[in-house]
Amino acid sequence: MLDAQAWLTRIHALKLDRPVRIMNVCGGHERSISMAGLRTALPEQVQLIAGPGCPVCVCPEEDVYQAIQLAVHANVILVAFGDMLRVPVNVPKGELRSLEQAKAAGADVRPIASPREAVQIAQQHPDRQVVFFAAGFETTMAPVAAMLLEGVPDNLSLLLSGRLTWPAVAMLLDSGAPGFDALIAPGHVSTVMGPEEWQFIVDKHHIPAAVAGFTPVSLLAAMYSVLRQLVEGKRFLDNCYPELVRAGGNPAAQRQLAQAFEVSDANWRGIGIIPASGYVLAPRFAAQDARTRFPDFNDAARKRAGQMPPGCDCAQVVLGRIAPDACKLYGTACTPKQPVGPCMVSDEGACRIWWSSGVRAREHA
Repeated sequence: MLDAQAWLTRIHALKLDRPVRIMNVCGGHERSISMAGLRTALPEQVQLIAGPGCPVCVCPEEDVYQAIQLAVHANVILVAFGDMLRVPVNVPKGELRSLEQAKAAGADVRPIASPREAVQIAQQHPDRQVVFFAAGFETTMAPVAAMLLEGVPDNLSLLLSGRLTWPAVAMLLDSGAPGFDALIAPGHVSTVMGPEEWQFIVDKHHIPAAVAGFTPVSLLAAMYSVLRQLVEGKRFLDNCYPELVRAGGNPAAQRQLAQAFEVSDANWRGIGIIPASGYVLAPRFAAQDARTRFPDFNDAARKRAGQMPPGCDCAQVVLGRIAPDACKLYGTACTPKQPVGPCMVSDEGACRIWWSSGVRAREHA
């Protein structure tokens, strides 16, 4: 078993004849890369690009806005995963711009860590309507699906904002200007969905890809794999996270996802509609759909592609087109204490990760 230094030695020994851009899709990968300082340890020709790995960052503005309106005006208990409470929406100054502010104003908003907590809260308050604002990628949606299939109280409904990861990467590649030469595929998603989900990167686009875990050793092994593929002219999908990622993924979790949800076109905040990239409740769970249960709080006028706050380049960061510190708001108007855009909110957002790892000044503008 090679250690991190051994993988770095192998990477530096490769004969790279041009700059190489490697995109990592997972927010957890970006956090490990930044905290370990891997960017500064790699050869100058290698550029690591943070990709669309933050579900909080791409959650549609209209969904966050609807959650705030439900919490404030519908007398519901609104529960959501912790990061969602601080995501800002685009409203005039003086209006509530996050669930955290709604909570401070008296709304019953509660952070939860698992879908089971949503069920427990609904059971504890049978006389109240409870809305679970559920946003996340496949790994988060799998336990939400399990919750639905196990049965939920009648007073619990879902404001669902689930997304699939691979369609965003496919959209970048199909655009003709993907901005990367190799891909580090997400470990947790591959654990659930199987590494085969990323085979199209190699087969259709002839780009090297490797699944990685979350340690520097696994990430460096994946980087070495894709760089060596480029040097040797080979293209294949490598699995550098064999401890948890198996061929076929987790069939039980996949069945639950297929039974609880259907896949549809979906809006990504600041990006627009990506085909077949979102989860919606299966018809058998239509009664649990908060959008149907509370139709007065659906605001179709908010559905638009450019929903980032003015001046915020979070969408460009999510797509890997600019580095976080190239945004003109980074570290000035936008900080973790007072985030302007969602990329500075979540622990999986690239801007928050870069700030937490010590990047304070705008260096890549």
